[in-house]
Amino acid sequence: MKKIGFLSFGHWANHPAYRTRTAGETLLQSIDLAVAAEAMGLDGAYFRVHHFAAQLASPFPLLAAVGARTNKIEIGTAVIDMRYENPLYMVEDAGAADLISKGRLQLGISRGSPEQVIDGWRYFGYEPAAGETDADMGRRKGLEFLDKLKGVGFAQPSPNPMFPNPPGLLRLEPHSEGLRERIWWGAASNATAVWAAEKGMNLQSSTLKFDESGKPFHIQQAEQIRLYKEAWKKAGHKRTPRISVSRSIFALVTEQDRQLFGQESKRGDQIGMIEHDKRAIFGRSYAAKPDQLVKELSEDEAIQEADTILLTIPNTLGVEYNVHVLSSILKYVAPGLGWRS
Repeated sequence: MKKIGFLSFGHWANHPAYRTRTAGETLLQSIDLAVAAEAMGLDGAYFRVHHFAAQLASPFPLLAAVGARTNKIEIGTAVIDMRYENPLYMVEDAGAADLISKGRLQLGISRGSPEQVIDGWRYFGYEPAAGETDADMGRRKGLEFLDKLKGVGFAQPSPNPMFPNPPGLLRLEPHSEGLRERIWWGAASNATAVWAAEKGMNLQSSTLKFDESGKPFHIQQAEQIRLYKEAWKKAGHKRTPRISVSRSIFALVTEQDRQLFGQESKRGDQIGMIEHDKRAIFGRSYAAKPDQLVKELSEDEAIQEADTILLTIPNTLGVEYNVHVLSSILKYVAPGLGWRS
């Protein structure tokens, strides 16, 4: 059994083929899709975060709205770029969203991905400390976020407060118990996966990673996950970690499916430069008839190592079509792989 969620990048554009032509349409459809996903039995609704782009950005209003409209489905991100974040303010936002959803938040965070603008985090008022890179800054902020999520007091109370204070140092409010264990790190390299394990974070591994061996994507990703598991065990954490991988998977069951995604079946992994000095490997999409999908996905080593599959969706095609995409996986593919009984 595996948990299955969807991952939306939340694109919109004034394009005649798009059902999401504005930010408002994208946000409202994201909520509707999460509600529909819960009704069909999906386990998670996850959203990507990108700044300076016609895509979903500020995640917490959306997460809170989804939490208020649903009852069971996990609600998360994959991922929030910590270079842009105030960790303490984010603790308050995350605590509120988690309480609204009654403990269903699963937050993926990371040092971030290539940006739409040069050093976009500078416009948000953030600068790396002396001797830091922006990646160092992202990891430092991530650790501060984790620390403050523990709910331990750290701030000296005022001698003349507006309202009476409890004794001792004060923590951030609202505090949501257990959220600290539901934080994931999006790792693009083996080293950062090991680091995430050492810090006690769950692991999110996307459809791309740094090309560190020249092997096929799914084999490199499986090796990354195994290194993470070894580091987790060595660190001596008491709980069992969560591990997710993202995949673009389309069951070709209608003529529309074949028209939209039939060509994806002919494409393999791709190599590219994610940054000027970072060679990356991008995992292939899976698009085939259900029986063929079951065969191909059963040979994906990284999927075997993970407990959660995030299905990347074409959100611009609207709620109705994405319900079809997701329900086709649940009905025709998941049972054959043992993801569902």
